[in-house]
Amino acid sequence: MSTLPLAAQTLAQDTHIIHTPTPSRDIAPSTSAGKKITLYDHIDSDDDDLDFPPRHRLQRRRPLPPLPDLRFEQSYMASIAPANGVWWKVVLITIKDQVFMPLLQGLGFNLALFGWRWWNRGVKFSGAGVGAKVRRWWWGVNNWGIPAR
Repeated sequence: MSTLPLAAQTLAQDTHIIHTPTPSRDIAPSTSAGKKITLYDHIDSDDDDLDFPPRHRLQRRRPLPPLPDLRFEQSYMASIAPANGVWWKVVLITIKDQVFMPLLQGLGFNLALFGWRWWNRGVKFSGAGVGAKVRRWWWGVNNWGIPAR
């Protein structure tokens, strides 16, 4: 009798799993930003029964671009679509997207930061700009020794 609830739970979970998902059918629905909805289409320009003067009518502005869809499932399914269900291509695409690209982005960001620090360290007191002059003046006022290169 104790196996009946376990069997019912397993049956309920297994029936909802899609074992062969397809990007065209199983991708989450598009966002509402994909459709353009125009407001005040029912108001004609020659309506005289409006209770506000014409200068207060809505001004037409350039519409903003739609917000990008940042949901993981949709972008992941779109990126593995060229793999055509071949498992090793899916693994390669996943490793590229989830391991190598973040690693390269972090490496590039850190190299840029270290380069900036190295360059800025030498320019801090030897520059001819206003900031370097103020810094040298402030260190002189406080009787701090200006570090040697």
